[in-house]
Amino acid sequence: MEYIKVTKENIENEHICCAISNNNDVQVSSKKAWLSDRFDEGLVFLKSTERGKCFIEYIPAENAWNPIDADGYMYIDCLWVSGSFKGHGYSNDLLNECINDSKVNGKKGICILTSEKKKPFLADPKYLKHKGFTVCDEADNGIQLAYLPFTASAAKPSFKDCAKHPHIEDKGYVLYYTNQCPFNAKYVPIVEKTAKEHNIPFHAIHIESKTQAQNAPTPVTTYALFYDGEYLTNEQMNDTKFLKLAAR
Repeated sequence: MEYIKVTKENIENEHICCAISNNNDVQVSSKKAWLSDRFDEGLVFLKSTERGKCFIEYIPAENAWNPIDADGYMYIDCLWVSGSFKGHGYSNDLLNECINDSKVNGKKGICILTSEKKKPFLADPKYLKHKGFTVCDEADNGIQLAYLPFTASAAKPSFKDCAKHPHIEDKGYVLYYTNQCPFNAKYVPIVEKTAKEHNIPFHAIHIESKTQAQNAPTPVTTYALFYDGEYLTNEQMNDTKFLKLAAR
């Protein structure tokens, strides 16, 4: 497998490996704009030269859009290998590239979000354990922070208090989201429209800066849905899923 590093210079001509092939789709344009603004902060987006879901996205933890304390670490936003690419060792290739790059840049280690049992859009805990990661912190909602230190003396990363105890004061459904996930550009407006049509209290909070993300009341900032103050899920909602959730 050959890989290519997406940069400011080539991003407009590159497929960004998610489930959307049309570069003119609002989901693709929103994600590419988000990526472009992160490259100067050290973000790396490495992908297969073939079209499909086979890529890794990582950034120095100080610039991660998550409320974590992990100075000196590299943070993996997303490691995604699926479909026909699974089972060929490509996840190992991409992870090893991140590890090697992190060591070259003097990082203490790498960290990533996961959970005790596999959840949508989070790293597989079994895979991480197999690769030597251990859980260094866990939020009240079961979201875990796993890390792979490069030395035994490296300090453990941790969640900030705002993320460790996810809770908000607002009533009804409240969604925190970013443009890091391309699907939000399409599906957040759909859920907003559906909620309005069915008189369901719903409010979307678009996280648009690193500072806002690093102080969010949730470990997962790409998509975090609350109801009456309590965290519900990081699973993406379409109109059908949302109505089914609201009917419970």
